[in-house]
Amino acid sequence: MGTLYFTRHGETIWNVENKICGATNIDLTERGHEQAIALGKQLAVEKLPIDEILYSPLVRASETARHISEETRISMRMESRLKEQNFGRYESTPRDGQEFRAAKAHFLDRYDGGESMMQLCQRVYNLIDDIRADNRTYLLVAHNGIARVVNSYFYNMTNEEYAAFGIKNCEVKTYTW
Repeated sequence: MGTLYFTRHGETIWNVENKICGATNIDLTERGHEQAIALGKQLAVEKLPIDEILYSPLVRASETARHISEETRISMRMESRLKEQNFGRYESTPRDGQEFRAAKAHFLDRYDGGESMMQLCQRVYNLIDDIRADNRTYLLVAHNGIARVVNSYFYNMTNEEYAAFGIKNCEVKTYTW
């Protein structure tokens, strides 16, 4: 039986302001750094059998991974397929905006220059397939949108459940196969 761990990056100012971060490179807040360090310390105490940390190239995830790696001494490697979805014209707009909420229901929509939900799922599912074949245990450090896709890989979800799914900053989810 294999295990995959997933965590979302620490808090950003756009999380606080309820804005869509997407593929925009937004740094962690001071609290976000503190959350990441605390998670690293927690994982060091728990001694989970993690072989390597894979992280999104966006700074909020890479800094979170760095803090975790420093506390746990687990090696880390950037994985471009973990980059958050590019929401095109919706980047920096309110997360709960009516227009964005309606657009998210169209899984083939590229949001005027962004990436469709189908494209996002393909690259993340391909990554998970590669991880399963690798037979190692990883901690993925990425984003809320990636968390949604990872969860849908392991569990059947309706469109409504998929859209509503999310995890808190530096929350850890465990998946097994």
